[in-house]
Amino acid sequence: MMKKIACYGLIATVFIAISSFYTAPAGAPQKPVIRTIIIDAGHGGSDNGARGDYSFEKDICLDVALKLGKKLEQEFPEIKILYTRTKDQYPSIKARADFANANKGDLFVSIHVNAGPKIKHSTFAGYRNETYYTGKGKSRKKRTRRVPKYNVYYTDNPSNGTETYIWAADRADAKGEFVSERMTEEVNDSTEYAPDINDPEFKAKSLLWTKRFFDKSLALATMVEEEFVNGGRVSRGVKQRNEKGIWVLQATAMPSILVETGFITHRPDEDYLNSNKGQEEIATHVLNAIKRYKATTEGSADAKQGF
Repeated sequence: MMKKIACYGLIATVFIAISSFYTAPAGAPQKPVIRTIIIDAGHGGSDNGARGDYSFEKDICLDVALKLGKKLEQEFPEIKILYTRTKDQYPSIKARADFANANKGDLFVSIHVNAGPKIKHSTFAGYRNETYYTGKGKSRKKRTRRVPKYNVYYTDNPSNGTETYIWAADRADAKGEFVSERMTEEVNDSTEYAPDINDPEFKAKSLLWTKRFFDKSLALATMVEEEFVNGGRVSRGVKQRNEKGIWVLQATAMPSILVETGFITHRPDEDYLNSNKGQEEIATHVLNAIKRYKATTEGSADAKQGF
């Protein structure tokens, strides 16, 4: 019984510590949840990204990102809008995440274009003679046999529509490493002592931050896909990613999403993605999702706690 009481006491202590970390002092002014948004145009420079019949992913990403940023600047003049690139250049994926973290972004939105590999088909085209050998040395003999032959051809992949990615929930430790770094910077900015990253209380706080970032990323991603559907687009839903190369979702210590705006390998999608009308609509859909997210988040307990 004494062991159980001690265990419950430890849990209560950690809970109280975490609660006190997120509770603003009485009478403290409420800070806006979103002060800085990072807009990331995927690929760029020598990295073309996916290729369609006549266009490259990098160019579409930049056009949409700039349109989105302009709309955000007009809608929220009080929010700082920063870009990982504004021209045809390639910042490394590490540089993009470092840029977002250094500027203490409150949201990270990466714009991309999807692609589907061509589909391989084969049809039976009769038989052909194949030569082969059996035995070795003087016993080696040349033989022939009949084998089937096929005609192979490829067709365009019919995949189309949008999908939005977030970092996988089962890889929280991987993202938590970067969240802890940001927490350390936040504490150092406001206190005279350096926090111990190995302290159980600090680890508990970091875990809670990471969990909240996941929840917020999921909420925003869901709203983005809902806005696409409302606009008549085909939505493939919200998905989690943890594969190599999705560094901008893992290494950004903030709610982060990667928006696949359509399939460049699907000709109707490619035409839409390259049109001014399509790009304006995509930017507006993402803007509307961020507006909803901002209204919801800043009306929550998080805003009252300055989180």
